[in-house]
Amino acid sequence: MQPSTNQLNDTIAVIGLGYVGLPLAVAFSKRYQVIGFDINTDRVVALNKGIDTTLQCNKDEINNATQLSFSDQLSFIKNCNVFIITVPTPVTKNKQPDLTLLLKASEMIGSILKKGDLVIYESTVYPGCTEEDCVPVLEKSSALKYNQDFFCGYSPERINPGDKINTLTKIKKVTSGSTLEIANKVDALYSSIISAGTHKASTMKVAEASKSIENAQRDINISFVNELALMFDKMGIDTHEVLEAAATKWNFLPFKPGLVGGHCIGVDPYYLAHKATSLGYHPQVILSGRNVNDQMSSFISQKVTKLLIQYGFKVQGAKVLLLGVTFKENCPDIRNSKTFDIYSELKAMGADVVAFDPFANAQEVWDTHQINLVTTLGTYDAIVLTVAHDFFKSLDYMQLKSNPTSILYDTKALLDKSIVTARL
Repeated sequence: MQPSTNQLNDTIAVIGLGYVGLPLAVAFSKRYQVIGFDINTDRVVALNKGIDTTLQCNKDEINNATQLSFSDQLSFIKNCNVFIITVPTPVTKNKQPDLTLLLKASEMIGSILKKGDLVIYESTVYPGCTEEDCVPVLEKSSALKYNQDFFCGYSPERINPGDKINTLTKIKKVTSGSTLEIANKVDALYSSIISAGTHKASTMKVAEASKSIENAQRDINISFVNELALMFDKMGIDTHEVLEAAATKWNFLPFKPGLVGGHCIGVDPYYLAHKATSLGYHPQVILSGRNVNDQMSSFISQKVTKLLIQYGFKVQGAKVLLLGVTFKENCPDIRNSKTFDIYSELKAMGADVVAFDPFANAQEVWDTHQINLVTTLGTYDAIVLTVAHDFFKSLDYMQLKSNPTSILYDTKALLDKSIVTARL
């Protein structure tokens, strides 16, 4: 049974209402009936009040989406004919792909799947995952046959959390489908909401691979400048001054050193590496880049202790302030943030460490890391700027110092060089 080709008759269910799913549901609701589904009841309750704690959508955008409703009840989406799965795909502590949420979502959707339905995956996976891992789950839980009774598509998410300029509809969308006809349908579906246009990949595996290399490429480029920072620190050279000089050539890539966290760049390369390894190829460049980026939190922790000693402070009992715990600027997402590693390492060295972040959800930080964010600032022996929130540009750093020689270490080169002790 072939799915309907009348796009406007589609009723869409978006599974997972996080940074990816919510903006997608809002965008589709301008043309279609959409139900946003999430197993997190608190999240659904908040969205029904127009509150988005991820700050991806404002209250007006949610409340004005008249064709959009939210639910945590599976029965509410059983009559939909297009299911878009946007659940997280993290890695385990051993840096292996964790498909738990993806496969549970597939099993859940399979239990209500009907003949002619279309299941589109947006979650980042390794090449082949949709057909090799997800489709068998859909078939088993639905008792339907793939590409006969139901169909699949893959369109990798490209959301940039906290970015109010490069929003969903302004980013070109890669699309694909399990048959040529389905590929055309998936492409038409996204073309109806993506003003930047679409790119129809030849297969779902190609689309999956394209997403994997997007973030792997950025990870490798950042690892290169991070390695430069590690080398130049030993040489007593300011990395940012070197990069500024090199950037005067037209084809120099303007990447900067720093912590690499979040749910994409610090995770996706492991998916690609896992698939390659399973086929007998050990990727060297990708994993080397990951290794460099994963050691940056330790380097920063050690640098702070060295600076404390250099400027006459005892590390034991030193009052240290970490500015920022989210994984990127102007965004509340704390997933895989490397600032927490710095916090733990400095604590283990005996420092009295506190953290402040105007964007992070304090309850989430406590529940995840058992760290209480401070809400008022005092004076400190060392101030470490780890996230480039705009808010931090306006702080009076002289007032935050316990004495004139207190350390101000800027890992993001956000502040004027004249006021900082050192920068990454």
